[in-house]
Amino acid sequence: MTDAQKQVTSLIPEVDATAEPKKMAKKDAGKNGRNRRKSRELVVKAVYRGMLNASDLTQVFRDMMEDPEYNRADEAYFKQLLEAVTENLVELDSKLANYIDRPIAELSPVEHAILRTSGCELMFDFSIPYRVVINEGVELAKVYGGIDGHKYINGVLDKLAADVRASEVKQIRS
Repeated sequence: MTDAQKQVTSLIPEVDATAEPKKMAKKDAGKNGRNRRKSRELVVKAVYRGMLNASDLTQVFRDMMEDPEYNRADEAYFKQLLEAVTENLVELDSKLANYIDRPIAELSPVEHAILRTSGCELMFDFSIPYRVVINEGVELAKVYGGIDGHKYINGVLDKLAADVRASEVKQIRS
C-alpha cells in the first residue's frame, strides 16, 4: 500500500483499499433538463461532509436530498457521480497525490473534495470533455475554495488531464 493510500484509508476507514476501481456507468444523466453543475456542487458538498464526518453513503444521500438546491440538480447524475467518487476514493487520491505539492492529508478539505469530484470525472467519464471538467472544478473552487484555490485546482486538474486523457489533451493543444 502506498503512502497516499495509507493516508486515505486512515481518513476514511470504510474504504476498501483492495477493491477494483469502477468506471462511471453510462446512464441517461442530463436528459431530464436539470442542472449538472448543481449536481457537481452537491457532490462536492457530499464528499466534503463525508470526509469530515466519515458518514456512510446512504446517510449522505439523505442529507443532500434535504439541501434546498437538490431539486435543481440532475438527480441521476448526482447519484452516479457520488457513487463513482465514493467507490474510487483510493485510486483518486493515489493519482491526485502525484500532482499536488504537499501530502494529501494537508489539502484543504474543500479543495480535496473538489479534486476528488473533478478527478473522478476526468478519470472515469470520457463523455465529458476534459476542459469542461477543469472549468467546472475551477468554478466550484471560486465559490467554495480559498482566495487562490481556483488556481491550485486548475493546475492540479490540468496535470491530471494530461496524464489520464493524454490523447485528448494533445489533440486540443496541437
